[in-house]
Amino acid sequence: MTHNLFKLMFNFYPPYWATGIIVRKVSPDYREVIVHMKMRWYNRNYVNTHFGGSLYSMTDPFFMLMLMQILGKEYIVWDKAAHIDFIKPGRGTVTAKFVINEKQIEQIISNTAAGQKYLPEFAVDIKDQAGEKVASVIKTVYIRKKGD
Repeated sequence: MTHNLFKLMFNFYPPYWATGIIVRKVSPDYREVIVHMKMRWYNRNYVNTHFGGSLYSMTDPFFMLMLMQILGKEYIVWDKAAHIDFIKPGRGTVTAKFVINEKQIEQIISNTAAGQKYLPEFAVDIKDQAGEKVASVIKTVYIRKKGD
């Protein structure tokens, strides 16, 4: 799948579209994705800040999907676990920038070469318009090279 089609599909995917989550950038090599969410009446909570579920939703599938594209069909990639730490109330537009670097990819390939599972953790911060951290998310991803 091309990076532009990936971006387009997410921006029209009802769970994202309906919550105001927008994929702004997908790099051609899938190593960087930038996601925004504007504050709307339907994604704010009782105290007029971003609903925590929406903040988590904007981070949910990206590391897994990026790795599926980077590693290819020879690998099984699943989300295994997640932890979100709410740091301060989120207001206005919030942004999450997902990055997977070459060292992480090399570690995945090395740690799965014999067919064993590997459970790396990936971190992403959600920041407000001032660049201040609103929440931190750590995703654990299950990765295994498929058998022959």
